[in-house]
Amino acid sequence: MTRETAMKKRVLFVDDEAHLRQSWRRMSYLRRDEWEMEFAESGLEALELLAQTAFDVIISDMRMPGMDGAQLLHEVRQRYPQMVRLILSGHSDYAMILRAVGQSHQYLAKPCNIETLLATIARTCALRELLAHEDLRRLVTVMKTLPSPPPLYAEVIEVAQSPDGSLDKIGELIQRDIGMTAKILQLVNSTFFGLRRQVSNPTQAVRLIGLETVKALILSVQIFRGFDHSTLPGMSLDTLWHHSMAVGTCAKSIAQGEACKRAVVESAFVVGLLHDIGKLILAVNLPELYQQTLVLAQTEAIAAWEAERALLHTTHAEIGAYLLGLWGLPDGIVEALAYHHNPRLCPHNAFTPLTAVHVANALLHEMEVVDGESQTEPVDLDYLTQIGLDDRLAVWREHCRIVYQQAEQG
Repeated sequence: MTRETAMKKRVLFVDDEAHLRQSWRRMSYLRRDEWEMEFAESGLEALELLAQTAFDVIISDMRMPGMDGAQLLHEVRQRYPQMVRLILSGHSDYAMILRAVGQSHQYLAKPCNIETLLATIARTCALRELLAHEDLRRLVTVMKTLPSPPPLYAEVIEVAQSPDGSLDKIGELIQRDIGMTAKILQLVNSTFFGLRRQVSNPTQAVRLIGLETVKALILSVQIFRGFDHSTLPGMSLDTLWHHSMAVGTCAKSIAQGEACKRAVVESAFVVGLLHDIGKLILAVNLPELYQQTLVLAQTEAIAAWEAERALLHTTHAEIGAYLLGLWGLPDGIVEALAYHHNPRLCPHNAFTPLTAVHVANALLHEMEVVDGESQTEPVDLDYLTQIGLDDRLAVWREHCRIVYQQAEQG
């Protein structure tokens, strides 16, 4: 195998409709220098191909005779956990969609725009490079505790993307989950959001705080709720949750102070809320090894991510970014998650959600005290100088101080 061939990504496309396979063959020609694409007309044929050679990505239609897409991806997940799994479906049957979501990393509606599919495949392949360690990459793609976005999140995405979708419909969806309703109202009415009136209805909450924020809350709340405290040695979920909320709120405040557009402000909150999701992944799937990173960080007085790099050859930031990228969150959010400890590695030279989250996380670590000690997480001053915003640090520190005091007061 030549070096050129070895560098290409191998993609397997599965669909029982001949004309669609032919369309994808023509489409694959556009990326012939980057990808090698093979085609199968059934789940059984796909499994035979997979048994013969390795692939990086599988894209399957949902409705196929014999073995459908969800069944196929279930088998792929069991046998080849390192593969990226995408599902295509032209049907709006929620039960079927949720079955597919449970086995796939992303769901794409048919007919799917070719450019969208090309971009999705390219992005998932690029995200694989975030994790150089094969064992950890396999762990993230196969993990049982967070295999796909929670069902409620998937339904909200479907409604949001529907031509007749509305915030009212999203509010109705949230109301179906009593626990989510209680949590979202608790959060919306807390000092974190600073609303001037009490909110008692999920639909009101969606209207007031925005769709992206609601989606982030659904994702994060259901993720945190799904873990058993007793199985996470050395980690307090309550502490991690409050820190994540505080970072999201501080990052949002910083972005607002810089007069950023609403999309940037919402992204800053989302990234802040989810920035430590990789810690949960490590704690659940590698509890003993993760415990060793905590001990090393404390013994050597280094940041947790530095200890992770030393022992795991990657960090919770990269693992979290990889997972959320597979789930289909926007590139800007995934990028900010990946680089929130090392922002200078990101090729942007201006204020972005990454800037807000990096600063908020570092400053809050200064203020937070765990076991009588403040945490080691300095602001990257070289990065701020590089983007010409080092003179804003004092202002941002005040933003974080106010949010931190409000959080401490309950």
